[in-house]
Amino acid sequence: MKLNSQVDCPTTPMAHDVIPGLSKRQKSLPCKLLYDRRGSELFERICELPEYYVTRTERGIMEANIESIASAIGPDCQLVEFGSGNSSKTTFLLDHLETPKSYVPIDISRVHLLESARKLQQLYPDLDVLPIPGDFNSAIEIPVGPRPTDNRVVFFPGSTLGNLEEDEAFVFMGRIAKLVGPRGALLIGIDMKKPLEVLLPAYDDKAGVTAEFSLNMLQHINRELLADFDLDQFRHEAVWDEENNHIDISLVSLVDQVVTIGEEAFVFPEGERVAIEKSHKYTAEEFEHLAKDFDIKRVWSDEQDWFRVVLLQPRVG
Repeated sequence: MKLNSQVDCPTTPMAHDVIPGLSKRQKSLPCKLLYDRRGSELFERICELPEYYVTRTERGIMEANIESIASAIGPDCQLVEFGSGNSSKTTFLLDHLETPKSYVPIDISRVHLLESARKLQQLYPDLDVLPIPGDFNSAIEIPVGPRPTDNRVVFFPGSTLGNLEEDEAFVFMGRIAKLVGPRGALLIGIDMKKPLEVLLPAYDDKAGVTAEFSLNMLQHINRELLADFDLDQFRHEAVWDEENNHIDISLVSLVDQVVTIGEEAFVFPEGERVAIEKSHKYTAEEFEHLAKDFDIKRVWSDEQDWFRVVLLQPRVG
């Protein structure tokens, strides 16, 4: 998605996300705006933080069970990754898959995606690497590639499913079932419910990297839409919503202020929260409910059952 930053009255695709979101009574911004190039780099740093158990735990599960996972996926697959980032998790999986035909990384940060795809192609010269810049939560046509296969596997690690509302997650899972077809599969990471003393620091680390990641969204909007957000006048906040079983991440206005975007002006009273991301945590039963279009074939977990890697196949009939 190419955005034109030379605007007086914003009419770009980003503006169609930002303007309506800030016009609501409860202001919000879509979490995809976190991932410009700088945001992608910051998220990679988050994944290595001691508080961020998600990546560490999922990696441990993958490493301990990789032969079983690769065997369950089977040979000659096309691997499609939503929100691929730097594809670091994927290289480990590709190293163990039997004769994969192609890899399709999909990421909203075009520059970051193409750099990662180029490096990956050098690592795997016999693999067809077919990057797609875009929002994986919208309709995307997946290329067949020069070596077609009916074993299409979507790889969706990191519990990114938790960023979606329940109705969005149902639609998303149904779309994946159609995308992979009856002989394909979905390999997905699911973050399970766990103690708050583990959950909350993962989204508000001591070093402040997560806060920098959240605030970078405003810098992204400033750059692309000629807005005038003052990053020093907002702070990152992460709280647990017990009723809805998710982490709520917001940017909180520190003062009464007005922000302009083109000809639009938005009032932010002191203490007002702008919702930017949610991260749902699941029980086994809640995830099975979301995955109603699939049969669960295999589940791999850690000793504490903090996280699960699940292989699903679409139900036939």
